[in-house]
Amino acid sequence: MEYRRLGASGLKVPALSFGAGTFGGRGPLFGAWGTTDAREARHLVDICLENGVTMFDTADVYSDGASEEVLGQAIKGRRDEVILSTKSGLPMGDGPNDAGSSRLRLIRACEDALRRLGTDYIDLFQLHAFDAGTPIEEVLSTLDGLVQAGKVRYLGVSNFAGWQLMKSLAIAERRNHQRYVAHQVYYSLLGRDYEWDLMPLGLDQGVGAVVWSPLGWGRLTGQVRRGQPLPAQSRLHRTADYGPPVQDDDLFRVVDVLDEIAQGTGRAIPQIALNWLLQRPTVSSVVIGARNEAQLRQNLGAVGWTLTPAQMARLDAASTRTAPYPHFPYHRQEGFARLNPPVVGSADRPAARSGGAGRHVPQNVR
Repeated sequence: MEYRRLGASGLKVPALSFGAGTFGGRGPLFGAWGTTDAREARHLVDICLENGVTMFDTADVYSDGASEEVLGQAIKGRRDEVILSTKSGLPMGDGPNDAGSSRLRLIRACEDALRRLGTDYIDLFQLHAFDAGTPIEEVLSTLDGLVQAGKVRYLGVSNFAGWQLMKSLAIAERRNHQRYVAHQVYYSLLGRDYEWDLMPLGLDQGVGAVVWSPLGWGRLTGQVRRGQPLPAQSRLHRTADYGPPVQDDDLFRVVDVLDEIAQGTGRAIPQIALNWLLQRPTVSSVVIGARNEAQLRQNLGAVGWTLTPAQMARLDAASTRTAPYPHFPYHRQEGFARLNPPVVGSADRPAARSGGAGRHVPQNVR
């Protein structure tokens, strides 16, 4: 397993991490994701550790805390072998202080996560969403206090807009608080919006991407095919409306290319889609999920090999979408492009970016 630095921090994380959203199985959404109990979870954790996948990601809102509880039971007795990542901020009840990032909420959420996970510290604690109702200064001072108290090691966010993340980083630097080193984001061959603002920000500020739903909300598993109905076992029957929308034409254009590369390489479609992500700038770790051993072992096959430049270019072309304003002039007009070269160049390969704060993601380490 390849290990990479998490953003500009000193923490090394595996290129693939395991998402515990399938653990617990409470509620309409998470019940559709999976109903893995503690016994099966421990078996999946065993397989992960055998293959160098040492980071496990969850959230308090997953199955109303049950995901954290099951994960805690699955790692019992081997806490020092794993990196625990969890998130908080989304509603956990109907009370006025049951959601958001206030000092009261974050301290309580951290204590609850520690109890459910059966540990006295969290390696990566992330805000699940931006809270527009709480001053950023209050959020950052609270998180800094959790780090100083030894309850949290590193800080991150998830699903932030570019201005929200940049403003938070600027305030943290001005007040000498701990900075966010990770941004858990949606990024896949079916959703490349991350590249327009958040990827350049990550490069400039040293914020590593931890990618969620890398298979496009389950659409790049190889089971969704042109002209065929959804398989009866597909979770998309129950979860499609919860996830990122995808037009059928865009989906099948990507699947067609994945299919051709799969036939030429002998690799499974999910492995190819994951390998593409692992070659993108700023990506520190890609979160894979699995409801059973077969799914997990297939996803683990995404590492240890590399798509060729020609294969990457084909996937890039199939998944490219029209840039939103104000980005499209920089991609279509030479004058704009000369002033602000894209992070992903004309051949969609990583390009150097200069200027800014000079905080760049270090080279990957093994």
